[in-house]
Amino acid sequence: MRTVADIAGTRAAVAAARARGARIGFVPTMGFLHEGHLSLVDAARARSHFVVMSIFVNPLQFGPAEDFGSYPRDAAGDASKAGARGVDLLFAPNDDAMYAANRTVGVVPRALDARWEGSARPGHFAGVLTVVAKLLNIVTPDIAVFGQKDYQQVALVRAMVHDLDFPVEIVTAPTVREADGVAMSSRNSYLRGADRERARALSAALRAMQAGYAAGEHERQLLERIGRDAIAAVGGVLVDYLAVVDPDTLEPVAAPDSRSVALVAARVGATRLIDNAPLGDRVP
Repeated sequence: MRTVADIAGTRAAVAAARARGARIGFVPTMGFLHEGHLSLVDAARARSHFVVMSIFVNPLQFGPAEDFGSYPRDAAGDASKAGARGVDLLFAPNDDAMYAANRTVGVVPRALDARWEGSARPGHFAGVLTVVAKLLNIVTPDIAVFGQKDYQQVALVRAMVHDLDFPVEIVTAPTVREADGVAMSSRNSYLRGADRERARALSAALRAMQAGYAAGEHERQLLERIGRDAIAAVGGVLVDYLAVVDPDTLEPVAAPDSRSVALVAARVGATRLIDNAPLGDRVP
């Protein structure tokens, strides 16, 4: 694996691979890699010949009171994991390489960011889409792989790619979970003691909602109540939002079906976690 910190070097390496006839796969991350990230590499490898991973903790997607400064980082460990999993090129820029001091243009979403994470974290998705647009322009991949755990993010990336005519296929890879059902996340490293056990409440809520749907409950408000009751039974978990939404528009659905997605965000101690699952799936 080759590691590059500058845009020109990344473009040159990708161009050389493409000149050899390689199909380019891309996995954008903020590092502190875990099995969830590495499963994205597997998905990219299965669909391409040359896999690029980026590691960049994007300051634009963090609010003033959020954890940009303390966000977990492990450059050496990440490089080792990425290389061992089959990444061909690791793009690891710093802030100066990605953002000019006199930057005046960004990507601002419409509609799909009005609720859920967009409401809870104002400006978050403008930061996400701006960095993803830059990364796609730098790497120019044939495919880019994102994780389902960040469901709203993937929906917005897909919309941007469609609306702005990016020549790239967006692949969504399934959420990877710990043995107890907790969705893998870099922020899980913040959880301590009883909070780690309480974090199971999010996946427990999704399982309860799926079970309710499978048993014949197809009214959104009642399914949402089932999820909230499952979280309340754990205690010590503060729900930010919990909703059953349309998989494409992300609006609450009047009559859920198997494709409808249950979204949940909650605070476990000082840590904010998100999770989701279609009602027709099965969360372990």
